[in-house]
Amino acid sequence: MPLLVPISKFFTLSFLLKTKSTIIKVNNPLVQANHLTYFTPVRTMSQSTGIPKKLQRVKDHSYDNYMEIHKKIRKVLKFQDLLLSQPTKSLCIARLDALSRRLGFKQFEAGVFMLKFPHIFEIYEHPVQRILYFGLTCKAKLQIDQENNALQAQISLAVTRLRKLLMLSNTGRLRLEHVRIAGNEFGLPDDFEYSVVLKYPCYFRLYDGKDTRSKYIELVDRDSSLGVCSIEASREREYRERGIDAENIRFSFIINFPPGFKIGKYYKIAVWKWQRLPYWSPYENISGFDLRSLEAQKRMEKRAVAMIHEILSLTVEKKMSLERIAHFRMAMDLPKKLKDFLLQHQGIFYISTRGNHGKLHTVFLREAYKKGELVEPNELYLARRKLAELILLSPRKANVDRELSGFRRDDERRSLRNEYIEKNGESNMLEEQLKRSEGRISDQSDSDSSVDLETKEGEQAESNSDMDSNVNFHFFGNNIDCSDVSDAEAVHLSS
Repeated sequence: MPLLVPISKFFTLSFLLKTKSTIIKVNNPLVQANHLTYFTPVRTMSQSTGIPKKLQRVKDHSYDNYMEIHKKIRKVLKFQDLLLSQPTKSLCIARLDALSRRLGFKQFEAGVFMLKFPHIFEIYEHPVQRILYFGLTCKAKLQIDQENNALQAQISLAVTRLRKLLMLSNTGRLRLEHVRIAGNEFGLPDDFEYSVVLKYPCYFRLYDGKDTRSKYIELVDRDSSLGVCSIEASREREYRERGIDAENIRFSFIINFPPGFKIGKYYKIAVWKWQRLPYWSPYENISGFDLRSLEAQKRMEKRAVAMIHEILSLTVEKKMSLERIAHFRMAMDLPKKLKDFLLQHQGIFYISTRGNHGKLHTVFLREAYKKGELVEPNELYLARRKLAELILLSPRKANVDRELSGFRRDDERRSLRNEYIEKNGESNMLEEQLKRSEGRISDQSDSDSSVDLETKEGEQAESNSDMDSNVNFHFFGNNIDCSDVSDAEAVHLSS
């Protein structure tokens, strides 16, 4: 117990300024009677070298700009789903106002939004009803086909992702509805319950829960070869390529802080100590461990970082909304306040609040991105990225493309007309010229009725011979060049 010193001995102001003391309340009436106040000197504590529990989010505009584009993509996908659900893959424009709330728009906003993207949506007049309809352009349909083909081509990878996701859970099973909500991020098809789960009974088992009345996906057997995290593979690659000390990277993560993040001396020491802290692998079963000690709690916190890192590594675009990660919180022993927990590690993850008026939080894996693009892209990611490219194309370019396509159609029609004349125009033109020549002969015979029959026959023979020579010459000219044929003659010949 520290020695109590009366204040009467501390008359000098300099001593009071140099000594950091705390007032101790004395309940003894004898001491209170002497009107003495007692101080106890307290030793100055050094600043903590642990990672702070609460940190402010530092913005990274490269990820925020990506989410601004993704916000438009989500709205465009709502239009696409609505059009693809129709039998004719098109919809009347007059119904947009009635469906605006379903699409997440206010009144008259759906049509304005659709007109901003002419490379994806086209407006045309119905040939029978004579009213305006809108549908998908050829570029948009081609992008949808490419995405569906890429999705079907990587079904085997989707099966592996689902197996590893189930291995991350404590019990080896997850709720079917939670996997369905995040199925798009993991590259699973819409009917994955039948095309993936029930199609591979050697890997998965589907059963109904007794207490929750919901379906669960359970892993049949654990494969030890799949229990390797992506961060472990990257550590091995760094060790082989750069020759870094194995002890320093054995439990470390790739850290890349956002621009403008302030790193102090004590924070550097805290990060260095945290990087060397050992932890249990996310695929390791820790049900039999004693987790009551302070060291075990620190290891569990780092294991939670590795767990979220592995979940993001299993996704197609290395990103996922924070709300969907929270669905796996109970099954994977994740902390309750996920946002505050992830803000402690802004060098590994980035949380973007763009989209849905700040209510949507998207978590990015920083090491997987460079300048707004994936470092290791896959076919499904590239197919989805083409939709973003169509959104970013200028509407003026769409008008130029329509004009050029119109010129191409005119050229094609002109070439087809010339080919038709060259192939089938010979007999038609001969018949037309013969009809015209017969008409001229009949007119001449009526005007020269006073001439003898013998002179008529001679004139007819001479006129026929002249007409034959003219017809042959005109036909020969058509074989050389058919550009002088008018549109009316071409239509008449085609009929």
